[in-house]
Amino acid sequence: MPCKILLLEDDLVLKNELKILLENAMYEVTAPDTYADAAEKSLSEKADLILLDINLPGCCGFDLCTQIRTKTDIPIIFLTGRTGSMDELTGILKGADDYITKPFEPAILLARISAVLKRTGRYAKNRESLQFSHKNAQLDTAACCLLFQENRIDLTKTEMKILHKLFLQKGAFAARTDLLDYLWENHIFLDDNTLSVHVARLREKLRSAGLNDFIETKRGMGYRI
Repeated sequence: MPCKILLLEDDLVLKNELKILLENAMYEVTAPDTYADAAEKSLSEKADLILLDINLPGCCGFDLCTQIRTKTDIPIIFLTGRTGSMDELTGILKGADDYITKPFEPAILLARISAVLKRTGRYAKNRESLQFSHKNAQLDTAACCLLFQENRIDLTKTEMKILHKLFLQKGAFAARTDLLDYLWENHIFLDDNTLSVHVARLREKLRSAGLNDFIETKRGMGYRI
C-alpha cells in the first residue's frame, strides 16, 4: 500500500491541486471537508502523514495539532499562508515535524514530505510497496525509474504510470481501454493514438537499456509484461 496522507486544507482550488500533485507522486490522499475530528480521522484512516493548514473554518490548526499529538505521533507538516517566525515556532512547539509557507514549489513540498517520512521511520516500511520486480527489472515508482542490470532508465510520469499498471498485473494482458481508464484516474489525459506513441517511446527506452521485447502486444488483448 502507498503512504497515506491526510490533507486538511479549506481552499478548494489548492486542495484539488495538492490532491493531484500527491496522487501523481504515488501517495494515497484523503481530503475531508470537515476538520474538528481530525485526530480521530488520522487514526481511522491509518494515515502516515498529515498536511495541516492553520486557518481552518471553525477551528485552529495549532489546536488540532495539539489534539492529534495526544492520540498519535503521526508526522504533521503545517502548510500555511502564515509566514511569521512566531507562528512557525508555535507550530514546531505544538509538535509539528515541519512548517512550510505558501506559496510553495511543488518539488520542494514533495521533497520535504519525503524527508519527514524518512526521519520518522515510516518511509522505509512503505518503500517496498513502491518497488516492483519482473524479469530482473525493478520499477521504482518513488524515483520514477526502471533499473535493469547496471542501467537506470529514467521515466516520464506517463511512462511510469503505464509500467506501474503492467507491473501490477504482470503476466496478464491489460486492455488498452483499461490502461486509458487507469491513466485518466491518475489525471493523465491520453487518447488511444497518444497511448500508442507513449508505448512506442517507452519500448525504445527499454530496448536501449537491453530490455528487448519487455512489453508484449497482442491484437485485441492489449499489453503485458
